[in-house]
Amino acid sequence: MIAFEIATPERIVYRDEVDSITLPTKEGEITVLPQHIPLVSVLVPGAITVRKGKGEQYMAVSGGFIEVQPQNRVVVLADTAERAEELTVAAIEKARADAERALTEKRNMDDETFAAAAAGLERELARLKVARRHRGHGGPVVSGTQTGQE
Repeated sequence: MIAFEIATPERIVYRDEVDSITLPTKEGEITVLPQHIPLVSVLVPGAITVRKGKGEQYMAVSGGFIEVQPQNRVVVLADTAERAEELTVAAIEKARADAERALTEKRNMDDETFAAAAAGLERELARLKVARRHRGHGGPVVSGTQTGQE
């Protein structure tokens, strides 16, 4: 088992003992299993899949860092992270459309504004992927501990 925790500046999103974690990194998607070598990597916007027994839990992240520590411990420090069940497809679709519109309408934007708009679109696409995967997933869900929620 792996002691896994994902935290944002606002809260602990997930904390539990799990079998494996699949994460989006700058080098590509990786899966961490027990006895994985120590590792530090950049987390990119995308989906995290946590497996425990026959259950899976999906989360959307917008970026951050992952640290695989000795003794089967994995810590993710994410800019933002949301569990699939916290996501609403309709709201994400609207945010995605707004981000796409901002990118196409503002042709004269500076590099910093363009990068922020592109990052916003990338975040919404990751959230949408997780929300759709969760809606289509019929198997059991990993419960995990949630803290810091309002």
